Amino acid sequence: MKKNIGTYNSMFRIAGGLTLLAYATAKMAREGTSAVQLGVAFAGAQKVGEGITYYCPVADALNLEGSKFLK
Repeated sequence: MKKNIGTYNSMFRIAGGLTLLAYATAKMAREGTSAVQLGVAFAGAQKVGEGITYYCPVADALNLEGSKFLK
């Protein structure tokens, strides 16, 4: 698996993913678990994983490797 996102993009993905995870966890602790909150937690975990590995499967599928947005 090759890297297809840059360092800054990776940092934003990690920060955003951790924010989503914290939000979903706090909401689940207060109100109980629902499908929407589990979906938000999963999306946050996916963004953290993308940031750590520097690989985005959506960017790879859309052939956005040379995009200025991802670097």
